[in-house]
Amino acid sequence: MEPAGGGFSEDQFREACAELRRPALPGASWELLLEALGISIYGLLDQQTGLYEYKVFGVLDNCLPDVLADVYMDLDYRKQWDQYVKELYEKECNGETVVYWQVKYPFPMSNRDYIYIRQRRDLDLDGRKIHVILAQSTSVPQIAERSGVVRVNQYKQSLAIESDGKKGSKVFMYYFDNPGGQIPSWLINWVAKGSVPVFLNDMANACQRLSLMLGCVW
Repeated sequence: MEPAGGGFSEDQFREACAELRRPALPGASWELLLEALGISIYGLLDQQTGLYEYKVFGVLDNCLPDVLADVYMDLDYRKQWDQYVKELYEKECNGETVVYWQVKYPFPMSNRDYIYIRQRRDLDLDGRKIHVILAQSTSVPQIAERSGVVRVNQYKQSLAIESDGKKGSKVFMYYFDNPGGQIPSWLINWVAKGSVPVFLNDMANACQRLSLMLGCVW
């Protein structure tokens, strides 16, 4: 079910929650691509684009769920810990809040930019506190495409977080991104597969630094 009226459906939030308990990897199409840093990455090849959809499962130690969800939502803080952010901000367009995100790409490739909606819900399911964040690309006339920057029109992400029962977070993430342009699909897949665990590890480190700055004792 697709977002309607600038939002996401109840089913989409609950589907992300369900993946934490029982990863949905139907049939033999999903394949294990990588295990690193306590994270397992599965991929499903899209025959039309040659790109993978990704499902990521794992535990981030010493990173509390509340802090992790807050850090993920904090765009200003992300500019400090994510070295690939060129520009990142929220803007009100047509009565809804959208995010503009420009990502640095290495020369000679052009930077990519995204416009997407996102929503966070903190759910209580049978005593389990689960943070769910959904994001999906959109378009608004108020943010025009820029010369020299490739607009990404296919982007989707789901993130579900709950406690691992200790001082860490159990995490599920779904991710699909078609950066467009003339980059070969094999190169996109290779970069994406390696960058996902690095991104999660960087985010976990950012959580720990924030907790120390706030004087939290774990």
